[in-house]
This record gives sequence, C-alpha cells and structure tokens, in this order.
Amino acid sequence: MRTTTRSGRMCLVTGEAVIDVEQASAGRFSADPLAVFEEWDAFRSWAAKLEPAGAHGSTGPDGSVSPTPRQVFAIGLNYRGHAEEASLAAPESPSVFTKFATALTGPDTQLRLPSGRVDWEAELVVVMGRRAEHVAAGGAWSYVAGLTAGQDYSEREVQSVGPVPQFSLGKSFPGFAPTGPVLVTPDEFADPDDLAIECLVNGESVQKSRTSSMIFPVPELIARLSAVCPLLPGDLIFTGTPAGVGHARTPQRYLRPGDEVITRIEGIGQLRQTCVAA
Repeated sequence: MRTTTRSGRMCLVTGEAVIDVEQASAGRFSADPLAVFEEWDAFRSWAAKLEPAGAHGSTGPDGSVSPTPRQVFAIGLNYRGHAEEASLAAPESPSVFTKFATALTGPDTQLRLPSGRVDWEAELVVVMGRRAEHVAAGGAWSYVAGLTAGQDYSEREVQSVGPVPQFSLGKSFPGFAPTGPVLVTPDEFADPDDLAIECLVNGESVQKSRTSSMIFPVPELIARLSAVCPLLPGDLIFTGTPAGVGHARTPQRYLRPGDEVITRIEGIGQLRQTCVAA
C-alpha cells in the first residue's frame, strides 16, 4: 500500500490515481494524516477492500507524507563510509538528534539557501504506525507504517557554531526536511532492509549506497529509541546518510542557486529540490 498527502489531506495512491481518504471512506477516516496513523491497522484493512474505480481522485502529491508528527528523530553517522569521510569512528550506539517539524515539506520544492554552506544528505525515512515502547528489534517492523525518501539538508555554519555542534538547528531551516513522494508499507518490498539509495546534484551521482549498509538497521533503531521514549504514530525517523556529502569533499562543495538535487530510493521514488537564494 502507498499513501501520500495532497493539500495536507491523506490520500491513497493506486496506480496513477491519488484517492482522497476522507471522501473515499465517506468520513470513516479523517483527512488529517496524523489521525489516520492513529488508526493505522484499521485503515489498512479498509484500504485493502477499496474499489479504486469508485473512489474519488485528485491531483498528485504535494506535501510531506506525515506533515504533523509529534516527534522527528534523526540518526548521525549510520553508514561507515560517512563516518570515515568525517574522520570519525563508527559509533557504538546511535547518534540521535532531531529535525524540527517546521522543516518538513513535500517531494518537489524550491530549497531556499540561507547561506553558501548548505549540504545534501540523502536518507531513508521511517514513519511509525503504532505506539512503540520497549520494542524488541525482532518485532520492530510490525510497528512501522511505511518507508519514504528524505533529505537531511544541513547548513554547516550554523551546525558548527558554539562549544558543541548545533545539529538540530543547522538542519531545521524551512524546507530542509523534504519527504516523499509516497509512503510505502514494508510488505511492498522484497527486503525492506536492503534498498538502493542515491543522491544526484545537477545530474551527477554524489551519493550511492544501499540501506543494508547501515550500522544500525531500522529494527535496531526502533528498539534503541523506544527503550528511551515512546515512538508515536506518525513519528519520523531519518535513518542517516551514506558517504558523499559535500562538506567532506576536498575542496568542500555546497549547494548554489540553480542547483537541482534529486534523491532516489528503490521502490519509493524520488524527491526533487531546485535551489534558490534566500
């Protein structure tokens, strides 16, 4: 099953059709995506029986797949190659920060550059479909609503100001957390732990890996996070980026007005941001 949002409303994606959930369910399910995530199991049962021919259609997705999460988690240094290019040891436990929810946006947007030091970070993003508290890794996938593509855009100057890094602040400018174009349930993948991920800047492949290269795979992240605080329906987990970020290059490379960034994940689709001056 695939879902997305249109004008902030929850939609099902079936082939070429984008189906408004509230209209198609005659009000049984809300247009509010967070309310749907709160009833995820019931929603999936209803969606499995939906007849697309009789459903209400709309135009394509334009928003974050979960636009109003209560919590957004992000994981640093979750690929060995990225740790190595940053001249850091691979972590023994997940390095966790947050991206503030006001940074969330849709899959095809303009990215306003607040400075000349904005970097790209392609990421797989998890959306929770059930409350998860003290969950074992072995059963963690049953708590996941779906997977989507994301970008953890990073303003490196703000990120590094002060005696300790300001990861959350430097990664939370408006538009710095695009997700989409769709949310895909785990059962749609042959192996949800092994998906190709790639980032291109102006057509050049700058990041290319597989999510099976994560140090802490999705089930382990859910287990580690839920051991500390409950994960709630609709919450997002940005799972980390592979090697190839601009900040680690020699010379360093950052995004400029006019640049086009495309982020692709196998079985999900792609994001596209066009960079403009702030």
